[in-house]
Amino acid sequence: QVQLVESGGGLVQPGGSLRLSCAASGRTFNGYTMGWFRQAPGKEREFVAAITWLIGRTYYADSVKGRFTCSRDTGKNTVYLQIISLTPEDTAIYYCAANYGTTGFRTADSDYAYWGQGTQVTVSS
Repeated sequence: QVQLVESGGGLVQPGGSLRLSCAASGRTFNGYTMGWFRQAPGKEREFVAAITWLIGRTYYADSVKGRFTCSRDTGKNTVYLQIISLTPEDTAIYYCAANYGTTGFRTADSDYAYWGQGTQVTVSS
């Protein structure tokens, strides 16, 4: 059974940085794309970044390019999302998700079969 567990969220001041982790277990993830989504209060969940498990090819939403970096450590079965220059608009629950397939990045949450429980990121002074 696939399990995704996010961690690393918390309260951070504007301008700060954070690294979120997503520990994946339950199967071999070769052939999977791992996605990061976020849901801000009162808003729909939105795609922010994705990475292919095997070769580490990445894709980002235009709104986060330059500030978000997605990476993975296949030895630790963990995907990371590094965020810099945080603003209050980054306040959201951040979710990790997994989708089987690596041809073309999927940005709709309906394309992802497996989800973590989310980790809260709050940006405030």
